[in-house]
Amino acid sequence: MMELRLPTLEQLRTVYDADLLKAFPAAELKPLRNMEELWEVDRYRPWCLFDGDEIVGECFLWLGHPGWALLDYLCVSPRQRNAGLGAAILRKLQEVEPDTVIFGESEAPEDADDPAMAERRLGFYARNGLRTAGYDTEMFGVHYKTLYLFREEVDDAALMEEHRFVYQSTFSPEKYTQFVRIPYDPGVPSGPKVAWEQ
Repeated sequence: MMELRLPTLEQLRTVYDADLLKAFPAAELKPLRNMEELWEVDRYRPWCLFDGDEIVGECFLWLGHPGWALLDYLCVSPRQRNAGLGAAILRKLQEVEPDTVIFGESEAPEDADDPAMAERRLGFYARNGLRTAGYDTEMFGVHYKTLYLFREEVDDAALMEEHRFVYQSTFSPEKYTQFVRIPYDPGVPSGPKVAWEQ
């Protein structure tokens, strides 16, 4: 029986090295110490999908105001890919976070290095109940579509405000101004692509 639950700190460190480091480019991956620091102050929930004692996937939430969270990472262990676990994680996430509007960013195909992969990713999210918001974002020089998972439609203005809050409450004003654009403005040149911890 698969179950979504929080890991121990040691398990978090193990899946970070075994799964996340392999699945995400360095520029998109938050350093482990930042995850640990946010978790310590109840701003992060690193949900893991357990199959018995083995972790087979992860969905990490970066918490904002109560009832709002950014889906920071969704990952299936490399040895478990193509078994429907990504969809299972999203279903179980709604069960453990029923009153939370979960929003996220998925690379915009028109500016992606691999447009076909970006399209497939958006298709996966759409098939699993995520809606596309009416605004895009740019983080650290990367253009993203904004998606969200909730039982009903969410107002774009409210979503945008909560989206901004997650970053503004963590980053310095200088870092936020330099690297975060919510909403994305196609008329403004993109910023430099830099690593998350820049």
